[in-house]
Amino acid sequence: MTDGEERAERCCRTCPPFTACRYLDLEGTMSVVQLEEWRQRIGKELDDTVAFWLKYSHDTTHGGFFTCLGRDGTVYDELKYVWLQGRQVWMYCRLYRTMERFRKPEILEAAKAGGAFLRRFARVSSSSSGQWKCAFCLTRDGKAVKIQRTVFSECFYLLAMDELSRVTGDQGMQLEAEQMMEQLIHWVRVDSSGLGRPQLPGDLPTNSMAVPMMLLCLVQQLTEGRGQEVAQKYTELTGWCVQQILQHIQRDGTAILENVSLQGAELPGCQGRLQNPGHALEAGWFLLQVSAQQQDSELQRTAIDKFVELPFQFGWDKGHGGLFYFLDVDGHCPTQLEWSMKLWWPHCEALIAFLMAYRQTKKPELLERFSEVYQYTFNHFPDAKSGEWFGYLTQEGKVALDLKGGPFKGFFHVPRCLYMCELLLDDLLANQD
Repeated sequence: MTDGEERAERCCRTCPPFTACRYLDLEGTMSVVQLEEWRQRIGKELDDTVAFWLKYSHDTTHGGFFTCLGRDGTVYDELKYVWLQGRQVWMYCRLYRTMERFRKPEILEAAKAGGAFLRRFARVSSSSSGQWKCAFCLTRDGKAVKIQRTVFSECFYLLAMDELSRVTGDQGMQLEAEQMMEQLIHWVRVDSSGLGRPQLPGDLPTNSMAVPMMLLCLVQQLTEGRGQEVAQKYTELTGWCVQQILQHIQRDGTAILENVSLQGAELPGCQGRLQNPGHALEAGWFLLQVSAQQQDSELQRTAIDKFVELPFQFGWDKGHGGLFYFLDVDGHCPTQLEWSMKLWWPHCEALIAFLMAYRQTKKPELLERFSEVYQYTFNHFPDAKSGEWFGYLTQEGKVALDLKGGPFKGFFHVPRCLYMCELLLDDLLANQD
């Protein structure tokens, strides 16, 4: 029996006896029927998700978006979170700019209104040096409630401004995004004092994987379609971000740790042992994008082996299915109370990562992993009654919180995943031999 026949035989155990396999053909490649089935479901989910947020999230009085939405779209808190404001502007603009069916005036106007709200209220001056910090949380009418001593509000502000500049042609927004990028680079690589976080003697300097990941995401945003000169401006930063992410490969290549020292060594205690499978998978497809742009086969191999397949192996719940939120590399119980829950966004990142990895390599086992994640995700997270996805499940896969949005779940991970998977599937279907 050939390798392809063995894979087809293994897959056919889930298909009716004596029927053609819906998943793999005898060469071990995914059937067009299954690709099209996935494509149709994902496209419909994207349409429904967009419709949900268009209907329930817009604040037509003060601008911006409500993100604390109950199961049926009811607003249960009027606070506005800048991460999610920026993400929603970015997502609306990306859909409007790149998918014909979303090129609708209501989407563009919503994005412009969200951008105006951000520009008017999100930035708050935090130091005499003139550096701008963005608030983390605002009241409904834009008054600052809380500022985080991190870079992430500024990152999502930048994403919103740059993508909005692409659909409006507003060069001032693009310049603002580029200026914010320079400030972020300064905070991360030169002097973090502008963040307002005191340097305490017992606080070990840390390379948290989220920071180089976010900067790499911003480089992708700022350079997309803008030519070689702009790409070269960020070449060194791209390399730095990649190397910082690769430092999280620890224990002789057997683990991805969320936090390491600035020198790339393992940190002591719970912080050093922490694993976040969803974050590692997201880093995996970020690295795959870079490997494709640079035609770097070694980086591609590392991205797939260490940041896609390895996190799935240690992060997948063998008993109940789904990805754990947090794990301890030594098997201790993580201190995060939600560690065993199944959250929406790690599964979104896994879908993108495995489908992108298959698109680049055509290795059937990667698409089989995608299928496994797909089955769990679409059997558990979408809400057939009210639309959109639940975000927070118990370890057993039961709905723990029935809200559709909150301080951290907004119009971003679900639509970005569906959008990217739709494009990847379209490409695969268009290039079938």
